[in-house]
Parts: sequence; C-alpha cells; structure tokens
Amino acid sequence: MSFRLWALAFASTYLTYVAALGSECSAPAGGGCARDGEPYWLEKINHQGITAYNPDPTGYKVFRNVKDYGAVGDGVTDDTQAIIRAISTGSRCGQGCGSSSTSPATVYFPQGTYLVTDSIPLYYFTEVIGDARNPPTILAAENFNHSALAIFDADPYIPGGSQWYVNQNNFYRSVKNLQFDTTLVPPEVNATCIHWQVSQATSLYNIVFELSTANGTRHRAIFMEDGSGGFMGDLVINGGNVGLDVGNQQFTVRNLTVNCANTAVKMAWNWGWNFQGININSVQVGFDVAVESVAAIAIIDAFVRDTPIFYRSSNATTGLQSSIVLNNIQAVNVSTIVGIVGGETVLPGCAGYTYVDTWVQGNVYAGHDSRGYTQDYIAPISKDWSLLEDGRVFGKGRPTYADYDISQIVSVRDYGAKGDGYTDDTAALREVFDKFAGCKIIFFDAGTYLVTDTLRVPAGVQIFGEAWAVIAGTGEEFNDVDNPTPVVQVGEHNSKGTAEIGGIIFSVRGPTAGAIVLQWNVHSEVKGCAGMWDSYVRLGGTAGSELQLSQCPTTDVGNPNCFAAFLAVHLTRHSTAYFEGTWIWLADHDVETLGGNQTTIYSGRGLLSESNGPVWLIGTGSEHHVIVNYNLAGASNHYIGLPQTESPYFQPTPPPPSPFTNRPDWNDPSFNANQTSAWGLHVTNSHDILVFGAGLYSFFVNYNSTVCPNQLNCQSQILDVDSESTIGIYSLATVGATYQLSIDSSPVIPAAENGNGFSRTVTAWTPSWW
Repeated sequence: MSFRLWALAFASTYLTYVAALGSECSAPAGGGCARDGEPYWLEKINHQGITAYNPDPTGYKVFRNVKDYGAVGDGVTDDTQAIIRAISTGSRCGQGCGSSSTSPATVYFPQGTYLVTDSIPLYYFTEVIGDARNPPTILAAENFNHSALAIFDADPYIPGGSQWYVNQNNFYRSVKNLQFDTTLVPPEVNATCIHWQVSQATSLYNIVFELSTANGTRHRAIFMEDGSGGFMGDLVINGGNVGLDVGNQQFTVRNLTVNCANTAVKMAWNWGWNFQGININSVQVGFDVAVESVAAIAIIDAFVRDTPIFYRSSNATTGLQSSIVLNNIQAVNVSTIVGIVGGETVLPGCAGYTYVDTWVQGNVYAGHDSRGYTQDYIAPISKDWSLLEDGRVFGKGRPTYADYDISQIVSVRDYGAKGDGYTDDTAALREVFDKFAGCKIIFFDAGTYLVTDTLRVPAGVQIFGEAWAVIAGTGEEFNDVDNPTPVVQVGEHNSKGTAEIGGIIFSVRGPTAGAIVLQWNVHSEVKGCAGMWDSYVRLGGTAGSELQLSQCPTTDVGNPNCFAAFLAVHLTRHSTAYFEGTWIWLADHDVETLGGNQTTIYSGRGLLSESNGPVWLIGTGSEHHVIVNYNLAGASNHYIGLPQTESPYFQPTPPPPSPFTNRPDWNDPSFNANQTSAWGLHVTNSHDILVFGAGLYSFFVNYNSTVCPNQLNCQSQILDVDSESTIGIYSLATVGATYQLSIDSSPVIPAAENGNGFSRTVTAWTPSWW
C-alpha cells in the first residue's frame, strides 16, 4: 500500500478507506491510457443497449452514430438530413407524441465538421454526445435557412404557434462535447446554435460556441423563452450578439465563459436564476435584464474584464422588483457594476480593479426582523472553507473519461445483466462490481435493470450510463414501510474512496413502500470524487413502473399499491457528495399518456442529508414528496445552489404525513393543524449551510389551482429553520405559500410583503444580523 493510502486509512478513527480492488483487477485504473489519435472509447464499445418497454425492445436501436446514417463530417457535405435520420429513426417521440420513456436515444458524433443547412429537431429523451477527445463541430452553412429558429431545436414550433412539447414537461435532454460554429452565416442574419426550451432532467455540458464578431452581428449561442429547468455548465461562447438569450422559471448555470460578445446574458423573465463561476471578457454588457419580468438573479464567483457594464436593468426600481445578489465579483476595467438603461449608475466600478463581496437589491431579513428594501453592500454569509477551491465555490463537470482506452471499460451486459425490465439482474450487477470496481469504468448499456435486494456499489466505482440506463428496485424486500431498505447503496457505511456516477436513473417498480432508493455513504478526501451528474431519481409515471395512470388515478386516495418510496435519497453522516443537475421526482403525471394525465403516487421523503459535508447540491430539484422535499438534519458544510421543489398536488387530501406515519427516528418534521402540505426545505440542528437561490412552489389544493388566488395560500408554510441552525439564504423565491420562511415552525416572513411578479422573493435572510 502506498504511503498516501496508508495515511488515509489511519487519518480518521471512524472512516475506513476502501482500497480493495475488484477480483479481476491487478491495479487501480489510474488515468486513461488511450493512445494519441484514438477516437473516444464510446465510439468503439460494443453497443448493446435496449429500451425495455418499447414495442420492439430488441429491434429498436438506442445508440446512433451519425455516420451510420450517412453523415460525412468533412465540412463540405451537407449532413443535415443524415443527422435528422440518426435522431428520428425508429418510431421516436417527436411531433404529436408529447412525452414517452420508451424510445430513448444516444446520438453520437465522431470527430469531424458537420455542415448543416437547416434546423435539426431534438426528439424527446435524446442525449447528443460528441467525441470527448476531439469534440466535433456543427457548422452552419453560409446558406443556412434564415427562417430556422436554431441549429439544434429542443422544442420546435408548429405553424400557428403551438409546439412539439409542453415546455414545463420537456424532460430528458442532453447535449455535450460539441462545438457550434455560425461564422459562415452572414452576421445580419438571426443565427442561433441551440433552442433550449426545456424543463427538468436536462443538461448542456462542455460546449464551445464560435459566433460572428462582425459589427451588427445577430448571432446567439442559446435561446430559451420558456420552461422549468434545469442545468447547464462548462460552456464557452466566443463572439455573437448575445451569448445566452434566456427566460425560464428557474435555472442554474455553472462555469460559463463569454468572450467578445455584445451581451453575455440577456434575461427576459424568470422566478429565479443562479449563475456560478462566470467569466466575462471584452463584452459590452454582461447581464442585460428586463426588470418588469425578471424576478431574481443571483451571481456567485464572477470575474469580468474590459466590459463597460456588468449588470444593466431595463429601468430603475426602488421596490422589490428584479432582486439581485452579487457575491464574490471581481471586475477589471468595468466602469459600471450595476446600472440602468440610459446611463444611471447604481453601483459604480472603475478603470482599475473593483471587488464586490456581497451587494444586493431587494428585501433583506434577519431572524424575525426585516431590514426592508436594500440596495447596498451587506455583510456576506460565510462559506465553509471545505466548499471552496481558489476562493470560489467548488465545481466539477461530468466526467467523460476522455483519455480512457476501450480496454478500461467494462459493460454490465457482457457479464450477464439483461436490462430487459423483467429479469432480476441483482446477482449479475453484483458480480460486475465485485470483479471490476476500482480498475474499470463500469458501463451501463441502455436498459432497465431490476434488482430485488440492495445493490451494493463499492467505494472506488466509476459508472457511465447510456441514455439514462435505469436501475429499479422491485419486490417484497423494498415494500415494508416499517423496515426501509436501500435499493442502491453507494459505499459501505463509513467508507472512503471514489464514487462517480453519470447518466443513471434510480427508480422502482412498485409497490415499494419501504424503498430508500439511493443511500449515499461514501466519503472522498478529494473534492468532487464522490459525485453524481446527469442522474435522476424517478418514481412512477413511466412504462414498467406499475405506478401509472391505470394503477394510480387521482381518484384513488391512499392506495397501498401506489406507494413508491419511503425515502428517495439519503446522504449519511460521514458521506461527502457532489450532486449536479440531480432531479428527485415523484411523478405527478403519466409521461406515457398524451397530455400527461395526473396520477396519485406516494413517496414519503425526498432528500435527507445528515452529512457532515462537504456537500454540494448544484441545480437540483426534489418534487412531490409527501412529508418533506429537502430535509437537513444534523448536517453541516453544505452549498445548495437553487434547489427547486413542488408540493404534492393532491394535498391536503390527505394532509402530511398521511398516508405515511411520522418517523422521528428518520428526522421527520412535525406538522401543525395549519400545515397541510409538505415542507419544501426543512433544516434542524445544521451548521454552515449556504442556500444560494431557491425555488419552493405550491400550485394546487387537491389538484385545484383556482383556490390559490394571488399565489399565496396553496399552503401555509414551506421553509422551516430551527433556532439552533446556522444557515444563510439568498434569493429565495416561493409560489403559493402564505409564509415564505418559518423559525421553529412559527411563520416569520409573510409572502404578501414580497410580491415580485408571479413569485415572491426574499433577497437575503440569516438567523441574526450580520
């Protein structure tokens, strides 16, 4: 054993370093060993993925290399129709479908330059992946269709104004490892790379945009006019008129660089957006914001250089309208940090260096008291050092294993796992982990892998899923509500090591009233090496789940066959976790029915963290769980960036904790007579917690939205912090709650005094004055 491993093994009295390798391993994987010039291993691996509940599960092709459909990639041949064939072939969920889980696709672009002349629709449940070693280029031709909305279009318009999908339900999309180039398109033509009108379970990763820098350019990288997302990160935009031209209920952007554009971000509307780790260079305006419809923007860890105006509002405001939080902003040669269209300066910069620690615009609170409207510097909410790297909140993109050779990848189907949605794959999956954990990337071919007992995933594992492969717990082992049992356990209790998971859905085939769908135990000494990206918990509402409209209609209250989980995600005491873009969804509707008919399914709890940290929850969501969506109990050292919740649509019929029972041994919150819906966020005995942006929503009373006038009284309270916890909250947006924040379950901040368009906004809150 190396000195480092020996030191880690004895560094703690309560954690055990997991250094054991799989039985077939002679040494840890270490780095990748692909030779120069080799294509990405994903291109060469034997693709065996299936879609378990498709009408033709063995005939339907999940993996599609665009060159197999006629694309050339030489930068000269028009590849438009070949790419469309690669995406659309095989009775996929396109125009008129609405949504479906039964026709996923991974569309792969090898190295090359792909010339296109028209828009390419991205069908529902599609991930587009480029060669991560040599990212391919999507090149818009000089004669690119001038009336096309974008090169890639995630929600095409139909003549007459309707669209292919309902934007709030436009799930399961990802584009990564690509370059887009519009420089051949005349600058005066509207040219957009990606139309990204999407909702949850979506991501953009590792993309470079090359746009025209000519005077008068009208090119954009990303256009988004609606939706309910979502996450994007690791983006570089060079040139153009606007980098991100966006509007959406809530969204998280991490690690965005914009160079030499006219405007980096143009914001049309929102309830709340987070920007984390932003770099802006030689841009005219960093953020150009429509005050009338943009409720809140929170920006943390930005560096801006040679840009006259960092943040510009469409008009002045002296009340709560367009809340702003700026935290840890470094500016060089920026004359105006915050200004108004027409020239008024709210927060000046200078020709040299300006540092903004924490500056806010909006209503500020501390404890039970209000400071009122503030447009000024405030003392910062502290961040624990363990959450930071080089003074910024730590961030890490989804691992691609770009430098790995195909010999370093092992497929679970090669070792007996079927993924057909009917076979018990527990033993086969255990065998793969037992043999190869720590020395191979474990590839989950597309499919639905049923497990009937806890699947123990050892520390040291690295998992790469194709087309969001599903691991689903089913059977009596997971159906005892009095004896909750993990479906997937990542790391043994008190273990140390690596755990990286990307592109996996954790699910159930019900009823599974006792399922802890994902228990996270592993602790990593290296930031981000115990993490999960582009991975989701999905409970019901899809084919094969046995928790659909036919089994669980809205009229069937308390049906024991419609219990999906005891707890969706559990971060245990000594674990560390980096979760990015994670969506923990109890289905409110059946995605297999046109129109998404509502269902009544029950999950007791969303995410419970008892972790000592560090924990990063970046761009995550937890929706429709009966008792609580996010619960921090005895937790510490957490950065939570824009968590998004929705209370169950059926409440208060029955009120929480029904149809479950309150479990103090699981740190369940209590409910008074007036609290008849789930807590969005509940915090007890927790310390050094920073919530940077949050969207906590309640839309219905027993499926009826008309009884919640002014978005104030769908439920009484939605966020509770006990008086023992040390926590700070920036940019809190709520909808439907009478009170936005409570202390020890007693209401403190009335939503009525924080009206901000459709939502209500608290710009900053801490337990006591700074």
